[in-house]
Amino acid sequence: MATFSHATPERCAQLGRALTAASLTWSDNGQQGAPQFLTYTVADSHGRTWRISPATSFQISPSAPGQIWQASCPGLMTTTPVLSARQVAEHIRDAA
Repeated sequence: MATFSHATPERCAQLGRALTAASLTWSDNGQQGAPQFLTYTVADSHGRTWRISPATSFQISPSAPGQIWQASCPGLMTTTPVLSARQVAEHIRDAA
C-alpha cells in the first residue's frame, strides 16, 4: 500500500508559501491530517486550473526527499514530475 507520510504540516506550509510567493491563487481541501486525500487547487495566469497532491512514498527519490509534490493540469494534458514546493510553484507560474 502506498504511503503519504512525507506531506507533513511544515511541508504543506512550505507549499502554501511557495504558491503565494509565485503570485498564484490557491486553496487546499483541508485534508492535511489525511495526506492521501490532500489536494491543492491553483489557478495560473492563463486561468487554467492545476491540481497539486503529495506523491506516494514509492514516487519520492531517497536522494531528493524534499521533492514530494506533483501537479497536473487537464487543460494542458500534463503532469509534472515529483518536485519541491518551490519548483512546482515556479512550474505553474511559468507554464505557457
